Amino acid sequence: MAEGLFAQVRRELESRRVTPLSTYRMQLHQDFTFQHAKATVPYLARLGVSDFYASPYLKATPGSTHGYDCVDHQRLNPEVGTPEDHAAFCAALREHGMGQVLDVVPNHMGIERDNRLWLDVLENGPSSVYAKFFDIDWRPVKDELADKVLLPILGDQYGIVLERGELKLSFDAGAFHLHYYDHRLPVAPRQYARILRHGLERLETQLGAEHPHLVELLSILTALEHLPPRTEVDRAKVIERHREKEVIKRRLAAAVADSPELLAYVEQNVRAFNGTPGNVRSFDMLDSLLQECSYRLAHWRVAGEEINYRRFFDINGLAAIRVEDPDVFTEAHQRIFEWLREGCVTGLRIDHPDGLFDPTAYFLDLQERFFVERARARFEADLKGGQDTRWPQVEALLRGLWRAEVMGTPDSPLRKALFVSVEKIQGGRERIPEAWAVHGTTGYRFANAVSGLFVHPAAEAHLTETYERFAGATQDFAELVYQKKLLIMRVSMASEINVLSHELNRISEMNRRTRDFTLNSLRRALIEFIALFPVYRTYVDGWRAELDARDVEYIEWTIQRAKERNTNTNASIFDFLRDILLGRYPDHVGDDEKAVMLRFAMKLQQVTGPVMAKGLEDTVFYIYNRLVSLNEVGGEPEHFGMRASIFHQRNEERVAHWPASMLTSSTHDTKRSEDVRARINVLTELPEAWRERARAWADLTQPFVSHLPSGPAPSANDTYLFFQTVVGAWPMGEQVSAQEMAEFHRRVREYMGKAIKEAKVRTSWTNPDGSYDDAMARYVDACFDPKTGRAFLDDVRAFKRRIERAGQHNALGQLLLKLASPGVVDTYQGCELWDLSLVDPDNRRPVDYALREKLLTALDADAAKDRQALCARLSKDLDDGQVKLFVLAESLRLRQKHADLFRKGGYLALELSGPRAPAAVGFARTHGDTVLIACAPRYTLEALESGGLSKAYDGTFLDLPEAYAGMMFRNVFTGSQVRPQQGPGGVGLALGPLFAEFPVVLLEMERSTG
Repeated sequence: MAEGLFAQVRRELESRRVTPLSTYRMQLHQDFTFQHAKATVPYLARLGVSDFYASPYLKATPGSTHGYDCVDHQRLNPEVGTPEDHAAFCAALREHGMGQVLDVVPNHMGIERDNRLWLDVLENGPSSVYAKFFDIDWRPVKDELADKVLLPILGDQYGIVLERGELKLSFDAGAFHLHYYDHRLPVAPRQYARILRHGLERLETQLGAEHPHLVELLSILTALEHLPPRTEVDRAKVIERHREKEVIKRRLAAAVADSPELLAYVEQNVRAFNGTPGNVRSFDMLDSLLQECSYRLAHWRVAGEEINYRRFFDINGLAAIRVEDPDVFTEAHQRIFEWLREGCVTGLRIDHPDGLFDPTAYFLDLQERFFVERARARFEADLKGGQDTRWPQVEALLRGLWRAEVMGTPDSPLRKALFVSVEKIQGGRERIPEAWAVHGTTGYRFANAVSGLFVHPAAEAHLTETYERFAGATQDFAELVYQKKLLIMRVSMASEINVLSHELNRISEMNRRTRDFTLNSLRRALIEFIALFPVYRTYVDGWRAELDARDVEYIEWTIQRAKERNTNTNASIFDFLRDILLGRYPDHVGDDEKAVMLRFAMKLQQVTGPVMAKGLEDTVFYIYNRLVSLNEVGGEPEHFGMRASIFHQRNEERVAHWPASMLTSSTHDTKRSEDVRARINVLTELPEAWRERARAWADLTQPFVSHLPSGPAPSANDTYLFFQTVVGAWPMGEQVSAQEMAEFHRRVREYMGKAIKEAKVRTSWTNPDGSYDDAMARYVDACFDPKTGRAFLDDVRAFKRRIERAGQHNALGQLLLKLASPGVVDTYQGCELWDLSLVDPDNRRPVDYALREKLLTALDADAAKDRQALCARLSKDLDDGQVKLFVLAESLRLRQKHADLFRKGGYLALELSGPRAPAAVGFARTHGDTVLIACAPRYTLEALESGGLSKAYDGTFLDLPEAYAGMMFRNVFTGSQVRPQQGPGGVGLALGPLFAEFPVVLLEMERSTG
């Protein structure tokens, strides 16, 4: 039976194996619900989007605007909508033939409020039924934290907070809780007895020894004393504790509800435990009670050094879960797989896989579970409503068959039956492990590549000199990254390093050859390794036969660099670390010792990624301000732009290995939107003019700079960032209303306030310098003041207007290249028109979909009347963004028309010839008899200022294969026919006439003329 079902589902999945053509990302929250999303579905379908791409919408922390702080995997976020709203939304998608890619967060949960799993852990410690769900070190370095969770939530030292009376005990529904502002923490059940016994003789005198309410209370106290302790981990005892503590709460609630005397007694004891501010000794009882709970309250600054649960990066309110455990995996994905089985969700986006203990195994688990769920649906359908008890046995057999095929046949269609995209940051030469059962990444690597095409390489030396002179220092990018990773490990992630160091020390004690390595020397070696590690992480797992060759290379390279930089350190310490990470265990080491070493290597992998992300993306990217359009997630700002040959090479690699990887240019996490980066890139086309303007603006705004004991505020480096930010994000168009300018002023002030804290140079989130923060705000306000800043604003406005059109051409060019490249095209909410957003929360502002729908309707009507006249109008006036909407809609619809080409088609890089050959990028997409050609101009500022693109590109050709000589093409945008002709490089397309019609070129082969 299982074999037949396996074959049936296998055929079914293979026949339906369809990946998205395009996605449209929306952020769902209380101000944009399922009902709002449903209303946009007809518009998105008309736009040409194949799949709705939703932010996480399981129940999150109340008020969450992003959904990455899930508190309950079993429920929808009620702020986003009801189950009925969700069903209606999914039905609307199906009605319009659209799929849904859902963002899934398997690495962590929000723990600040309403997380029943976390609260159970806080109540019961290691004896919680959910203790294994969270990545908690119950035996941390600090003995006082044994069997406890450190909660760094206090605004001051614990004793001060306690004695101010800010910690309040309460009683409700049979349970005691501790309150600290918005936090509501459970009291350990055994400590109920401490509260209930206080002054017990008083109650006995009042009621009498035989009173039934007193007898019931004494019985409850006996039950409390017999509860298994919170350190008990035997499964049977854990279940007993879980059951009995709830029975005790119900009994206590009933007794109190039935006895006014007992209620008054409990309330009086609660008041006594809460103490009286001014009377220090009155807080002793509450202090003693808290010492016996399964958590230790602490000042928030303690987190970096002593926290003993793994977090998402350094965010205390997000606790990592152990999804490698089958029970945790099931709990975290149950609802998601219900939606997959029902067809409500058709693909998954996996957030932060680098935080997982074993990402490779996790992705296989996803695909296996997807197959099993589809088989279960088929199994139940065949029963036609009947019952069959054989499913558990059938499921076990199916899993065995699935694993046998997938492990034995790497290219089995079952390995990637479910569309899975991963938020994997790829730095430098880092690639997705080929063993991952996924379709690719969410597209940061592509975003940086396509944006980099519009950075003129000739300006590198000039802009580097300008920046270093302006900032007053020479910046070595690699050294800066190294130093900031050290900073992160010293400040915000010291606890993680301490844990790893002590574990490494314990491993060294296993062997007489390494036992003399000191804890401090091992810690220094570990820190040096992580600081020098060139990528986010490796993927050693212990169950595959061989290590990935790239992982071996990264580790070997880093160890060698560490030795070179630390010549006074015993080299054998680094060799010891290398051998553990590469699984090169001594011959005499037993299996238990090998397991400990492997676990250390895999835990270390979970730390290198957050250190890199915090040190690079969230620190260096706010310091190294040479050209901030390069400072993007997954970017390499030390490299100045992207060569066309490398761009083509990456597209070819994607066709060969990851044809359904996503292509993005803006996301909810990007530091700057695609259109801001496109405009800033124009600075590379006029480096001398930029140098002059930056110097002039510095002179104009010098009176606004404050002089603090720590130095000028803002610093020259922060001022340089401010100038690029204002130029890049200034609203589009010649006329900007006073209201728009006021809003822009506010956004820039808030952005700069965040940027200087992220940089961690003069101020930071953990150690804010209010004087510097205030000085930055005053500086921005003075610059934007119509009176004090008039000269500055007028000059910036004029310069912005000079580079604006070239920036618009850059934006259209990168959009076209994205739309035509191999992969799944992603559009971030609102980016179908010009979007000049900065980092979150700025890039999560409301989107006017009514306007977009109205504009799309008008564009379609105008195109139906006269496409060439429409294109002429759009080309003349780019400021309103309709041209971007038109390019997006026409190209997305073309993707649907030629779905096989965009899913399976080949890629051919095209050369250019003629006077502006380096100033354009083009390629062809082919599948069977279908040919599409895309070409975008770049470095257009000089061309626009000297007569326009048509004149500038006169004599420049996009070279084509000889086989294309007899083809006729249709211009997708203008509708005109285009025939190849002879150019300086042979058969080609003359770009001058094409750019005269429209800013970018997309051609569809129409017919052969022989």
